[in-house]
Amino acid sequence: MDAKNRFETKATFALSRLEWLGFLTVSLVLAFQHRTEIRWGVFVLLFVVIDIIGYVPGAIAFRRSPDRRVPRGYYVAYNAMHSLVTAGVLAGAWALFVRPEWALLALPIHLMGDRALFGNSLKPFGVAFEPETDPAFRVFEQRYRSVADSGEGAAARTVEDTDAVRT
Repeated sequence: MDAKNRFETKATFALSRLEWLGFLTVSLVLAFQHRTEIRWGVFVLLFVVIDIIGYVPGAIAFRRSPDRRVPRGYYVAYNAMHSLVTAGVLAGAWALFVRPEWALLALPIHLMGDRALFGNSLKPFGVAFEPETDPAFRVFEQRYRSVADSGEGAAARTVEDTDAVRT
């Protein structure tokens, strides 16, 4: 993946998840080491608020929708609540206005868990709210894999290959 080709192969996706798993592990170790200092009610609240605001409403709307489409607002809510930036701002505000505390580890544990264990990150508008392979991506991935397996690299892709993926 790079700035011009915003997709990941199975291998690069696995490597990204491995990085997130490293951050999850650090967060879990810190939580374990400081378990007696964690206010568990605050921890649970911070852990679940991400999904209560960012996931559950969109998941309900997705399941109720006859065409499995949901308004963009659900994607925005999901992405805002599952953003590391939002988590950082929330943790900073909590530390400033309440107090710095180990319960704030709920935020990275939730987000790193989503990314490392479930492979979930931010949701683009053009895909289903719940994970399912887009047919156009499936075609692209098959064509990409056949070229990559041939060892010919990107230069071997033709205009016809590119056009086939677009249709």
